[in-house]
Amino acid sequence: MRGMIENADAIVIGAGIHGASLAFHLAEKGLRPLVLERGTLASGATGRSSGLVRMHYDLEPEARLAWASFAYFRDWSTRVGGECGFTRTGFLQFYPRDAADRLRANVAMQQRIGIPALLVTADDVARLAPGFRTDDFDVAAYEPESGYADPSGTTAAFLAAARERGARLVQGCAVTGIRTAGGRVAGVDTTRGAFGAPIVVDAAGAWAAEVAALAGVEVPITVWRHDTAYVRRPSALRLGHPTVIDDGNAMYFRPEGRDLTLIGLEDDAAMGGAPDEDPRPADGFVERVVDRICRRIPGMVDAGLQSTQRGQDGITPDQRPVLGAAGPEGFYLDCGFSGTGFKTGPAVGACMAELIVDGRATTVDIAPFGLDRFRSGRLLAGEHEDHGIWR
Repeated sequence: MRGMIENADAIVIGAGIHGASLAFHLAEKGLRPLVLERGTLASGATGRSSGLVRMHYDLEPEARLAWASFAYFRDWSTRVGGECGFTRTGFLQFYPRDAADRLRANVAMQQRIGIPALLVTADDVARLAPGFRTDDFDVAAYEPESGYADPSGTTAAFLAAARERGARLVQGCAVTGIRTAGGRVAGVDTTRGAFGAPIVVDAAGAWAAEVAALAGVEVPITVWRHDTAYVRRPSALRLGHPTVIDDGNAMYFRPEGRDLTLIGLEDDAAMGGAPDEDPRPADGFVERVVDRICRRIPGMVDAGLQSTQRGQDGITPDQRPVLGAAGPEGFYLDCGFSGTGFKTGPAVGACMAELIVDGRATTVDIAPFGLDRFRSGRLLAGEHEDHGIWR
């Protein structure tokens, strides 16, 4: 059987949140997609994602993708089935005091497209999150409906629903070549044999540049690594807290269950190298986490370290994804999410399926995320952008 070629309507390379979402949406449109995963389900960036579900972006197309995705998380059992683990905590975004005008402008944009975002004062934050230090900002953005979800569970639910609709998943299957014929893709070669399809989608996360090169496509994606820590909150803080992005302290954090807080830092991430490199967090990371979280929540000085982990993703020069057709006919890119792609996964899958099957994405216009922006020098930036997400 190894010498025979299995055929599918479309091949999706990568079984993270984006590959799973795309497989689900393609199957909903009547295609029989085949998902090929070099490891196991959600074993790359998705499995190490912090799982934030929020809509605060300074780039309108990304905010629209997050808003369209939120409808899935909010009504998961009806739209997809199974469980995604969405937990509503409320979400706060802090900007430094001198960037308050940018914050106001971004919230106004989000409100214009329908996102339930509010401006709140430092006094409001003190009531929403007792124990937070609030003397370094005047206003914050607040999304009362937002929170976090389970990235691995979300991915598994998408793939289970996709398989119910005719999709297939092959794990432990690394793509080693992309077949073409007459200027269009014809399938792939893998460590488990050849598979044929007229559509191939690169949703390979940190491996996306390597996969694209097999199709003769150069994508400016670099491997980016990100460390996170789980700390056990002291008894005085066991009531929990909202999910937070704290730009002034280059940090984000959210509750995890009843007793833990997940913390990630937005600066000094490791760049380059191979995706399979050492998974241990960088030296000094824990000390930096302790310092940052105590700046915002002084009571965390009595917290205890539970665990740390390191994940990896593909990052682009403007820290925005690469979506759309590229290279030989039938080859598509669904990658480069730069560490913030979990929350947009549902809508990106819907948009990519629309583009592939119908010729145009209608859920959200994803044309701005095309690969050609890098060749033309039209990098994406929010109208009221303060700085890059990762520093």
